Amino acid sequence: MRLVVVVLGIALSLLPAGVGPSLAAGEVAPASGFSLLNPIRSGNLTVFPVVSNKSYDTAVFLTLDEGLRGGDVVVTEAGQARGLIRRRPGEMPIIHPIRDGEVNRLVLVNNSKRPLLLLAGEIVTGGKQDRVIGKDRIVPAESDPVDLSVFCVEPGRWVAANGKYEFSGGSAAAVFASPGVRASAMAAQNQQQVWDNVEKSKIAMATLVPAPAAAEVNSTTSYARVMDNKEVQQNIATVAEPVQRNYESVIRQLKDKNAVGVVVAVNGDIVWADIFASTQLLEKYWPKLIRSYAAEAVVTRAKGSETNLTDAQRFLDELEGRHETAETEPGIYRQTEITGDGFKVFELRSLLPKTGFVLHVAKMAD
Repeated sequence: MRLVVVVLGIALSLLPAGVGPSLAAGEVAPASGFSLLNPIRSGNLTVFPVVSNKSYDTAVFLTLDEGLRGGDVVVTEAGQARGLIRRRPGEMPIIHPIRDGEVNRLVLVNNSKRPLLLLAGEIVTGGKQDRVIGKDRIVPAESDPVDLSVFCVEPGRWVAANGKYEFSGGSAAAVFASPGVRASAMAAQNQQQVWDNVEKSKIAMATLVPAPAAAEVNSTTSYARVMDNKEVQQNIATVAEPVQRNYESVIRQLKDKNAVGVVVAVNGDIVWADIFASTQLLEKYWPKLIRSYAAEAVVTRAKGSETNLTDAQRFLDELEGRHETAETEPGIYRQTEITGDGFKVFELRSLLPKTGFVLHVAKMAD
């Protein structure tokens, strides 16, 4: 049973009191329990590594990519869910009627013996149209089918790709949507805004690539295929790869300090932060996340002013909100949305046995 709780006038602390690493040169004293290192810049993209002296064991959690690649996770159109129902010893058969597919609804089954972590912004391709996951959540091990909140990122197609209703992960370039598309799904929860941001990205990418590639970009309605275009990938790589190399070097050097996330600025404006419960979990998502940030930077190419450590730390520390909504799957997870002055925070806390900690935090400028 899912519970939804609304609280007014709250403050959120991401880590227990007293958590925070010792400071070194270039770091700013934290109020949130996290510290920032000196920024890594590439073009108009700036990334501030986030470190913490608190880390959790996240090895049990399966990512969507791992589950789809290994065949343990199945994602399909809502109307094709029959036959996916798990039969347990002694249970009567459960009959679920066949329904038509729905734009904002998919069905997922986790056949793995590990809990599955889903992050808002992950793209699945196939079915009747490509979709982006709309919210963070945990799907328990060996689950029955669960409804997924999703948004279409491929307007115009409503026919099974190659006659198949199942989905795969996005390409290496498009597993995560850019922050603009993620925000439309997570915060606005508005399909039209998602489509508007997809179209904005498509138009911007088409202006940056040679004519043959531009024609290919303009001819598709698929966000994933736009981001998978070779010329588009090259543009994204020019921004992403220097940051990726530098940050991976930071992670290697700071294993003992637990590099757990980033604060992201584009054109000098801080737009996003992603923070994880462990370096291990961050490393799994990092190659895709950095390309999503770079895609946002590419479509907002103009060079603006540079932000600094103090501004980035302030963004990370400002977590007091005017309104909080918490959605809970008892014993599995609690997903909390906090609205503050000029920002939103999304916190996913695991409630599974031997956990009880925050797995992922996303903060966006609003």
